[in-house]
Amino acid sequence: MLKAVIFDFDGVISDSEILHLRAFNQVLAPHDIEITTQEYYKVYLGMTDVDCYKLLIRKGLLKIGEEKIQGFVEKKYHIFEKLARTEGHLIEGARDFVLMLRRNKLPLAICSGSLMAEIELILGQARLRPFFTVIVSGDQMKKSKPDPQGYLLTLQKLNRGRQEPILASQCVVIEDSHWGLEAAIAAGMHTIAVTNSYDAEQLAMAEKIVTRLSELSISDLQKLCA
Repeated sequence: MLKAVIFDFDGVISDSEILHLRAFNQVLAPHDIEITTQEYYKVYLGMTDVDCYKLLIRKGLLKIGEEKIQGFVEKKYHIFEKLARTEGHLIEGARDFVLMLRRNKLPLAICSGSLMAEIELILGQARLRPFFTVIVSGDQMKKSKPDPQGYLLTLQKLNRGRQEPILASQCVVIEDSHWGLEAAIAAGMHTIAVTNSYDAEQLAMAEKIVTRLSELSISDLQKLCA
């Protein structure tokens, strides 16, 4: 039985991946580093900001000590905030889909590698924040997707105060990347992929693949948990 729906954020609800890339590159420009769009989608998408900077350090591209990473994270957030306030918007169909799920009285959650402040900013602007019971962000995770830690923490938070716990098998996760799908599957959850960031072939591990959220009905989600 379907008991909860968990969303990734960037690339599923918000069309903000390109804003993250632009913010990263503005921070990295003084260090003569530029992440191409192809590199970002192939390597960095799905990582927390901290893990992105750690990887650049390990590659020998970003020549700083790890103790300076938090400063880079804060710089990137301030740049992203400015971009999101002027250019951030929801992916078409996301609002209507969220409202449909809430009309069906389903608990909704977000599990994302983005910072809480970034998620809260965009949800606040879109007036969608009250519809999400739980948000787990990158600054709450020690391990990025494809590790299942984020999804397991999301489920733990959803179950706080419940007499009858929601099981992982009663959750449907909506993702746009193979990293996210791998994390959800490892957490024992059902998966739907939306082809906003990658084509269907790269998301083939999902139980269902759609091009947009408007293609989904409540019965589609219920069937996955039947």
